[in-house]
Amino acid sequence: MRANSGDSLLMHTDRPSKSAASTTEEQVWIEKIRRFVILVFSLNVISAAMFIGLVNRPVYDDPFNIFDVHNYATRGLSVDTLLSQRNPPGPTSFLWMAAGVRLLRGGELRDARIAALASWMLLAAGILVAARFSRFPRLWYGCLLSLLVFPHAIEAAATVLTEGPALLFALFGVLAWTEFASLPNVSAKHLGLGMLGGLSLGLAVTCRQYYLALLPASVFFAFYQRRTHSWKEKPLWVVSVVLSLALATVPVLLLVLIWKGISSPGMAAGTSYTNLRAAVGLNLSRPIVAAFYAAVYLVPLTFPAMIRMNGSRRRMAVLFAILGGAVVTIFGSLFLQPGPLNSLIRFASRLPHGGTTLFAVIAIVAIYNAASVCALLWEQRQMISSCAPAVFALLVILFFVAEQFGVGGNLPFYDRYVLQLAPFLGLIAFTVLPRLTPARVFALASLSALSHIMLWRFGFNG
Repeated sequence: MRANSGDSLLMHTDRPSKSAASTTEEQVWIEKIRRFVILVFSLNVISAAMFIGLVNRPVYDDPFNIFDVHNYATRGLSVDTLLSQRNPPGPTSFLWMAAGVRLLRGGELRDARIAALASWMLLAAGILVAARFSRFPRLWYGCLLSLLVFPHAIEAAATVLTEGPALLFALFGVLAWTEFASLPNVSAKHLGLGMLGGLSLGLAVTCRQYYLALLPASVFFAFYQRRTHSWKEKPLWVVSVVLSLALATVPVLLLVLIWKGISSPGMAAGTSYTNLRAAVGLNLSRPIVAAFYAAVYLVPLTFPAMIRMNGSRRRMAVLFAILGGAVVTIFGSLFLQPGPLNSLIRFASRLPHGGTTLFAVIAIVAIYNAASVCALLWEQRQMISSCAPAVFALLVILFFVAEQFGVGGNLPFYDRYVLQLAPFLGLIAFTVLPRLTPARVFALASLSALSHIMLWRFGFNG
């Protein structure tokens, strides 16, 4: 299989061999993606704002999360309030929403939701502005677009969920830190960018512990940069990277010292909830489930990658997908975690063998598409190796799946957790398939429509 010539447009903008015509064409495609991002973002904000204004009652996880928001809003940040936290995520997202409650001084639920929405607005506005000054604007627009169309995106923007602040710190940190770490030379201004990026990465972990994947990804990325940075010739770069990564660990270490672990004491002991417990422990099945859901949501983000494979690779991929799909279907009870996919399969189960058949088809398509994307990554490996955001995204995805081995307790892998991975899946998707074709727009628009439906079902079902 040979990559489409249009999909090789994502090159460094400073590459001298590019013609003026190809540069102009690339700018046209970048502008198309940016406009689509602004459209989706505007619709998301309107939908979320209407929901906050019209549905002033707890829905979804609001009753659980508002407890910790209230705790921090009324008692402030202290060792006592940290130790009394009830929910498993880190405290920083709750502190963000508590700050909104204290600042707005209106209804607690509505103010917390407004603060959550504000984090998404800052995130989108920040990336839209910062991407223009980065070396990879197309990738960052694609990253933001993939996040905004994700099925749980508006739900997380309009209710008391912790993903908004976590994504804000994570993506700002990744954008700043990768730009800093991939620079050939480091100045005082660049050092400030690196330190800010490192601190933001650490704060992301204290919002959602799954972002621990960012820290080893940063370390491995730094070692990867040895291709262009001689550690003996550029000691300033080495010192700067080490300092920025050390700063990233500070918020995490402080939280671990207070909690005596990575989850709140009550959640780890099983006293926060009667039927849920979060702990560190060996879990052999969870990484496979996480990888499966990442593959499922990669399908609409990379459509139509699956139709580009041909020859012997296609035959091997089809065989692998059928065998993998059969295994996933046999162990369907393990893979069907709470979320839209589970709901869809239960709905199809009203027909004889409908749920099993549909789940098998989805599994086969997801595995085949993942194989297609891997083939594209391999074909474009030379270009990808010099693309800092793509390399970092691959590392984050790898470590996100790997860290699931250590998630003990009995918390299910809600497919909403893939929302934290969505921007990195988007970075990969827009690396191998940079163009926004009509078929792809349809796939992304359908995903976005599902996001609105998932939010407003709470408005019409209560």
